[in-house]
Amino acid sequence: MSTPDQNVATDPPAAERAARAKIQREPEIPLYRFLGPRFWGVWLGIAIVRLVNVLPLRMQMAIGRTTGRLAFHLSRRDRRVTKINIDMCLPELDEQQRHRLVRRHFESLGCALYETGLVWWASDARLRRLIQFDGEENLHKALEGGRGALMLSAHFTTLEMGARGLTLLGPTSIMYLTPGNALIAEFSRRGRMRHTVQAITSEQIRDLLQNLKNNLPVWYAPDQRFTEKNSELVPFFGQPAASNVATSRLARISRAPVLPYFPARRADNRGYVIRIHPALDNFPSEDAIADTRRFHELIEAHVRAHPEQYLWAYKRFRREGFDPYRKQAVDG
Repeated sequence: MSTPDQNVATDPPAAERAARAKIQREPEIPLYRFLGPRFWGVWLGIAIVRLVNVLPLRMQMAIGRTTGRLAFHLSRRDRRVTKINIDMCLPELDEQQRHRLVRRHFESLGCALYETGLVWWASDARLRRLIQFDGEENLHKALEGGRGALMLSAHFTTLEMGARGLTLLGPTSIMYLTPGNALIAEFSRRGRMRHTVQAITSEQIRDLLQNLKNNLPVWYAPDQRFTEKNSELVPFFGQPAASNVATSRLARISRAPVLPYFPARRADNRGYVIRIHPALDNFPSEDAIADTRRFHELIEAHVRAHPEQYLWAYKRFRREGFDPYRKQAVDG
């Protein structure tokens, strides 16, 4: 496991300047466009996160857990979805254990809220003190091939910190979904663009391939429900799940190595551990579904190690003709 001082390439500014020179960047949206009343609540939330950001991490996480407990009581819908997912995926837990895990998950969601402030505003120096990398050498070895690296991650509550942490190792490209709120989307975009070579949306596949061609690591998390082209039913925790199987195709087209990559919040709330696995052997195969199942098994292993940190409050198993979230109830 690398120490914080070893987490950075010898000359990242020079490498980043060279990579950025190849990227056409989008103009910022002026923040005065978001001064209308419908954004006032969002501005208040951003201000609170910004203020909490100056506190030590353990205090931030304590506030986050308290916020999550409040959300547990107020958000019946998300509590219900979380319980259904955990019941489906972890039936080996007894009812009391599953109920406790639902509560812990909401605490983890609260922590993620304030981690967003660290992702947007914390300096690299501060984050290097908080993040340890396990397997950094695997990324360096992959980039020696000159074809970039597809960093295959998943939707944990530490997702934003995991993506931000990758930028400490050098120029990086990140694929993301645009938030529904325009103000949050703009802050998120600005935060990413400050620290990455290029933040691209899920529709910008050509840019993803170009960034791999430029020998960049590209952060990519295709584990959520997917019902468009390249969708197949692939088991996830033993449940059929509509899944994106395009990772195999991207790897075949780009010939880039694929490295599973998972972040975790430390149990003592003093920082994070980001594990970078070695590049997957014999990937892609001729079977895209088998390749996707292989990735799902890696996610499952990480979930079992940190079950409260996976994004359970999401309708992962809904598909055509089947909706386990429709007519069930959850005890408060």
